[in-house]
Amino acid sequence: MTVNPWVRPYVLTGGRTRTRHRLFVHTLVSVPRYDAGYATRLPPEARRLYERANTAVQSVAELSAHCGVSLGVTRVLLGDMAARDRMVINPGSYESPYDPRLLKRVIDGLYELA
Repeated sequence: MTVNPWVRPYVLTGGRTRTRHRLFVHTLVSVPRYDAGYATRLPPEARRLYERANTAVQSVAELSAHCGVSLGVTRVLLGDMAARDRMVINPGSYESPYDPRLLKRVIDGLYELA
């Protein structure tokens, strides 16, 4: 499930690289009310992100990796969905990359990979 290598990232985002939301790699996102009709109208990359975020609260980096969408494109697409109230962004979940809760989550994720 990776992005078509012939489609340039700026095509997927309409040339945009920023959103009004601050999305760090560790920012947690979720889908509070899944809408199947909305999902069918999304481009494939956005649909994968939307559906994956519906399964559990996940970080931007996790969504990017699991869905095979570059981090920059993931940020823009998630920001678009958040602007339409389809996605909840929890920017205050971890105040810094050194937050002990975030570090524990990283360690737990590394154990899962091992």
